[in-house]
Amino acid sequence: MTELLMSTLAGFIIGAIFTAIKLPIPAPPVLSGCVAILGVWGGHQIMLQITERFFS
Repeated sequence: MTELLMSTLAGFIIGAIFTAIKLPIPAPPVLSGCVAILGVWGGHQIMLQITERFFS
């Protein structure tokens, strides 16, 4: 839980800094891009579970 809160705080800080110096945000600007990132993470987690279960 602490990791989640710290990463959210870091994201807010980075977003504020980028906005303050008038740079584009370093993240997908639309919801579909954010969902794609979640999909990549989910695929990674599934493959870790599969390899741990069947190949260890």
